[in-house]
Amino acid sequence: MSPIVMAILVVSNLGLIFLLMTVPLGLRTVRFSRLVAADRHRLWQALWPLGDDAGWSGEIISAEALDGQGTARIRLSWEGRDGQPIERKVMFEDVAEGSRFSMRVLDDASLDASFWADYRETTELVSEGSGTRIVLSQTDRYRGVAFLVFRYFATRRELGKLQKWARTGQYRKGGWFEHPLSQVGFAILSAFILWPFFGLNLGGLALAAILTSVVALHELGHMAAFRLMGHRKARMIFIPLLGGIAIGGRPYDSRFEVAFVALMGAGFSAFLVPVLIAASGFARGEGHYLAAALLATLVGCSALFNIANLVPVWKFDGGQVLRQICPGPLALASASFFLLSALLALGWRAGFSSGFLLAAGAVFSALSLLTMGSAVKPRLELKPIRTVDRFAMAAALLAVFAIHGYAVLWASALLA
Repeated sequence: MSPIVMAILVVSNLGLIFLLMTVPLGLRTVRFSRLVAADRHRLWQALWPLGDDAGWSGEIISAEALDGQGTARIRLSWEGRDGQPIERKVMFEDVAEGSRFSMRVLDDASLDASFWADYRETTELVSEGSGTRIVLSQTDRYRGVAFLVFRYFATRRELGKLQKWARTGQYRKGGWFEHPLSQVGFAILSAFILWPFFGLNLGGLALAAILTSVVALHELGHMAAFRLMGHRKARMIFIPLLGGIAIGGRPYDSRFEVAFVALMGAGFSAFLVPVLIAASGFARGEGHYLAAALLATLVGCSALFNIANLVPVWKFDGGQVLRQICPGPLALASASFFLLSALLALGWRAGFSSGFLLAAGAVFSALSLLTMGSAVKPRLELKPIRTVDRFAMAAALLAVFAIHGYAVLWASALLA
């Protein structure tokens, strides 16, 4: 890959990350309107959280009014960090029985109240002929378009599922986006998007496919860690060009859980490195030089991708691990400096130019600044990590870094 193409790819990713996670958008309203062939009273009973059919989608388990001033408590089917249903205290305003209400969230068992400070949702129902027009709107303050886009499609999906429920009386969970076949399609699309960056030939396609496979294996490690930590559900979502993300079934419960899940992305791949190196050596010994080269490329790409994820950037795996195991700002700064220095030294030893390493350091710094403080604050502090677990995670971090570091040097020497 030429320096110009690499610069374009890096700048494009940085710009996309800024747009998705950081750019201030202010107060924005997501609004959808749809005509549903159903009686307005029936739809009110489904959309009004205190209605007889409020559990039509399975999201609301129960709801009860707390006073005559519009305050209510709602239990949701989403799991909290303790594995129990999340409870919210809400306030209903501008209620017109059978036609309109607005709702604000006062308290949440999972998220800090600051998350809901600017949030307000409104539901309106208007009879039109033999049907009912439903208007759903959600207003909130956004930084980055990612969550805004999520709410747009979530609201659109809710209306579509409500329309089907009104017609059939049945609700079907999930959708096409998170279906495994759709995610395989997104992975293939991601590989084809990357293909031009590596050259429009078979070698470039192979590199794009290898990188996509590396991302999948990395996220598979996170998913395995979620399951080991007691998450009953975990899934992977591919985002073309940006890569993929593993999502657990509930919020994090402890600092050890955060560190373990973050490290297992690279940790899972570290178990495969010796196997792939041995397989490449065996293929070369048998005279299968193309297979040996492809396996060595897979080792090199996997090692570079995973070791890059271990750098002390705020939202990267390495940054998340260090924030959980370092007891204070001084220890965190020292550990971050040590890890970043080790990465740059490894790059120099592998033959990367000084200019490239300086540019990489600048990119990592920019990524850290772009993503700093973008995490959602939980309502309660995470459970503290024990001293023995701090040292265990630190040792595991060094071991995973060393394994992938050796793989980078091995692959660079073999493929040079």
